[in-house]
Amino acid sequence: MKTDDEGRAGLLYGIGAYGMWGLVPLFWPLLKPAGAVEILAHRMVWSLVVVGVALLALRRWGWIRELVRSPRKLGLITFAATVITINWGVYIWAVNAGQVVEASLGYFINPLVTIALGVLLLKERLRPAQWVAVGVAATAVLVLSIGYGRPPWISLILAFSFGVYGLVKKKVNIGGLESLAAETAVQFLPALAYLLWLGSQGSATFGAEGAGHAALLAATGIVTAAPLVCFGAAAIRVPLSTLGLLQYLAPLFQFSLGVLYFHEAMPPERWAGFSLVWLALTILTWDALRTARRSRVEAEALAESLVNRALADTTSGQATSGQATSGQAATGHAVDAPENTAASAPAAQPGR
Repeated sequence: MKTDDEGRAGLLYGIGAYGMWGLVPLFWPLLKPAGAVEILAHRMVWSLVVVGVALLALRRWGWIRELVRSPRKLGLITFAATVITINWGVYIWAVNAGQVVEASLGYFINPLVTIALGVLLLKERLRPAQWVAVGVAATAVLVLSIGYGRPPWISLILAFSFGVYGLVKKKVNIGGLESLAAETAVQFLPALAYLLWLGSQGSATFGAEGAGHAALLAATGIVTAAPLVCFGAAAIRVPLSTLGLLQYLAPLFQFSLGVLYFHEAMPPERWAGFSLVWLALTILTWDALRTARRSRVEAEALAESLVNRALADTTSGQATSGQATSGQAATGHAVDAPENTAASAPAAQPGR
């Protein structure tokens, strides 16, 4: 019962995390007239504040000493902070510039870009179905490039920046909250310096647009941290395959908002490109589920084989032991019979 409850809670946490990421395009336009760079700077500053309070409440500070003692990890964290800064900035600008659909495409193709990066950087080998999915995705990008009259730069920048960010995070290998705290700590001083400079120029919107607008800018920290907390809670409760399926909720929500709420144009060639992307993701998901199922069956078969072998070895050992005991008893009677006094002496020990 407890396992079922944990799984159900994990599923809800996962839906909450990807749902919040999917609905965030509704939030960024509320921050106008602040520009994308000002919003980005506030997101960096307030994210560190929110995550710092969370870590203070949880009393999780031991990782800082380990991180400071590792120049390699510090370098990777700095690189991750740079890459995610590009990702956040482009995404905020795209949403407020009316490019929600193209931004959603970036997160649709992100799993395929991650696979491509694995091949190029980590020399991973792909299964045939994965090659097909990557080929279909490349065709989709070509179709969309023709439709847009240019490559879908927003999608490609978002997909590759987030893909590289994921690879770097894998190398650093620290928790979600801790990683975000370290990354925003790197971002904090440049972001704060920019906001102070903006204020000195009289161009800052923080406070100039009223208390409500200032509160919304401060809420960028919560908007950044809340889905990450839910994702962390989901990751320890549900299988990775389930999270892999849930990740498509975010771009699906974003795409739906772009078409239905923001009324962005979807000419036939764009529908064709997105359909090819969805086909590639379907192939990729089918292959992942099939591989996971096959691995599970093989693991169960191996475990059963090991158990059967252990039982067989135990039975064989008992039979051998029994035969040895019978032989020893027969030999003992033949030798000990003439010496009844010596043979009966040990039997008296337990009565002492």
